[in-house]
Amino acid sequence: MWKGFVAGLVVANAFEWVAHKYLLHGTHRPGQPRYSPVPDSMKSHWEHHREVRKTDFNDHGYVEGIKNWRTKNEIISLAVVAGVFAPLFYPISKGMSLSVLYSAGNYYYIHRRAHLEPEWAMKKIPWHYDHHMNANQDANWCVTKPWFDYILGTRVISSADLQEQNPLGIALPAPISKSLSQVVNRFFPAKWVAERAKLIAEPEVETETV
Repeated sequence: MWKGFVAGLVVANAFEWVAHKYLLHGTHRPGQPRYSPVPDSMKSHWEHHREVRKTDFNDHGYVEGIKNWRTKNEIISLAVVAGVFAPLFYPISKGMSLSVLYSAGNYYYIHRRAHLEPEWAMKKIPWHYDHHMNANQDANWCVTKPWFDYILGTRVISSADLQEQNPLGIALPAPISKSLSQVVNRFFPAKWVAERAKLIAEPEVETETV
């Protein structure tokens, strides 16, 4: 069962990357607004971006809870995803099915806490802090763990202070973290803002909606 659970965590992280990039941010279209099959979620997400850019990463919507339409939208979206994929994976692996439920709850916990406690976010999930506060907001798509940002080359680090201990984003003994980082960065190197100034191509605040 545990193998299925671990496999489910990997699948969930991949889904997190895809959903964030294509559903929440939307796809660029020349001369037109970004496109998302769920425009309300995209609108909610870009409002979230505008909020945290103005408030040093805080989002008061999480304090308001479900009274805030953006928070309500996020909870409903996570519930829908879990409600679809948990039963879908159950015949394949009970562990994967369980990991879907865990991942949905964990995503909300981490995302909510990050935007209520920015200092915690900078230490625990610096890749997500970079996603919002970096010059380029179309990067660093993962929230809970940076796995697929490394695999797909979208981890963009703005400063040494916001570089995670290792690409797994998990606390490990220093020698293991160092060795792991060396191996991963050899094959899936992160990008650095200072070295890739051309990444600063997106407007600071996205206002396009469908």
